Amino acid sequence: MDYLSLYKKCRLCARNCSVDRLSGGRGYCQCTSTPVIARADLHMWEEPIISGKNGSGTIFFSGCSMGCVFCQNREISREGKGETLSESELAGIMLELEKKGAHNINLVTPTHFVPSIIESVSLARKMGLELPIVYNTGSYENLETVRLLSNTADVYLPDYKYFRSKSAERYSKAENYPEVAFSAIEEMVRQKPRVVIENGLIKSGVVIRLLLLPSHIAEGKLALNRLFSAFGNNVYYSLMNQYTPFAGLEAPLNRRVTQAEYREFIDYADRIGVSNAFIQGDGASDEGFIPDFDRL
Repeated sequence: MDYLSLYKKCRLCARNCSVDRLSGGRGYCQCTSTPVIARADLHMWEEPIISGKNGSGTIFFSGCSMGCVFCQNREISREGKGETLSESELAGIMLELEKKGAHNINLVTPTHFVPSIIESVSLARKMGLELPIVYNTGSYENLETVRLLSNTADVYLPDYKYFRSKSAERYSKAENYPEVAFSAIEEMVRQKPRVVIENGLIKSGVVIRLLLLPSHIAEGKLALNRLFSAFGNNVYYSLMNQYTPFAGLEAPLNRRVTQAEYREFIDYADRIGVSNAFIQGDGASDEGFIPDFDRL
């Protein structure tokens, strides 16, 4: 299959903008068909089964199909910061990260570059890459896009950002996000129905991230309940309190999540039977955890 031809009338994400990115047009993601990378390095601040001792070989892609108003990586998601790379150069970066001791290749905000990713991973595999591929996504991709990844992604690391359409529209202008994202995650779990961990590191499976927003404890519980009702403990859940506000955000997004809110979220997870979960410490919302995008 000529995967790069999918850029011709792009419908990789649920924006379905149908822009000819192959000829230089820019989609809702603000990108053409040429991958733009803002950072590639070992990253220590993912979930323990992903970062391990050496770090995750994390590749941050510029551009985004979500555009959340509270995005902590907005300098690359909106401002296009980064360097353009060919598919072969991207494959080379994966191999370099493997040489540095990475436990996996972690592709962050990858949806709008899926065709290039498939080509790059295939090339890297032929050149000797042995690490698991982690697909780290906001989950706003069409079902067909996730299906394309069945032979490429080993681990899925999706967000489930919103349970309510009203919130999705207000903060991401994506009213259909709750259903789109849930369908995408369903397909991910179909492909990787159980989590496989070897020597403390994930090799296959799905880890679903739920970022608790301030004053959204009820919605956080509803989101977790929907996911747990569907997937139980066949997946892992990452219950996150690292929301970091910045100047200009309106209430309630202009403050951090309180300890009481986060504790209530964790207690709820325990009460409904979640056993495979990661939780974060009080310092997770410190700005020091936001990556530096000044270099590859």
